[in-house]
Amino acid sequence: MLDRLIIEFDKGLKTLAATARSVRPHPDQNISQTTELNAEEKRHAAALMRINHCGEVCAQALYNGQALTTQNPQTVRALEHASKEETEHLAWCEKRIHELGGHTSFLNPIWYAGSFTLGAIAGALGDKWNLGFLAETERQVGEHLNQHLDALPTNDDKSRAILEQMKIDEAEHAATAIHLGGAELPSPIKAAMQGMSKVMTSTTYHL
Repeated sequence: MLDRLIIEFDKGLKTLAATARSVRPHPDQNISQTTELNAEEKRHAAALMRINHCGEVCAQALYNGQALTTQNPQTVRALEHASKEETEHLAWCEKRIHELGGHTSFLNPIWYAGSFTLGAIAGALGDKWNLGFLAETERQVGEHLNQHLDALPTNDDKSRAILEQMKIDEAEHAATAIHLGGAELPSPIKAAMQGMSKVMTSTTYHL
């Protein structure tokens, strides 16, 4: 367990400090911005993409925490696959944020630590709830992506392409978790997750 904790600590440092890499092409690489965004549009788009980047940091932490405590190898493989795609999401969001003149969230270490703890607790509860937590997390992420797609400046085609692909990936992660036996979470747990998400999004938009 000590060795695994050291490995997870190293993963956390890489998530927070290293530049993420994407195996797949960036979704926006072949999209040219036909209309230049003005300063306010860039600021707003960068803030939205910062929230999405922070969400991917939290996802990494959740999956790593869940994988640490779960006992089912099949579940670990599913979490590792999702984690790899979330790493690509990190790369896409970070690059776009910098293109827009923004910065990633200063609060990422705090959100990572909290999410890792939640993931470890979920993993320890057993596969049914662990996978259910994964499915519900992805479902809520999908809702946020829909909201951000509506909130983006209408002419920000590059950010839109990134979020569209992320939305597809998140839906696949949720479907996999349900297929593997994830249970429907109780309503109070879902509400608590939504409440925490609102705190994260409202603070990360500015910080």
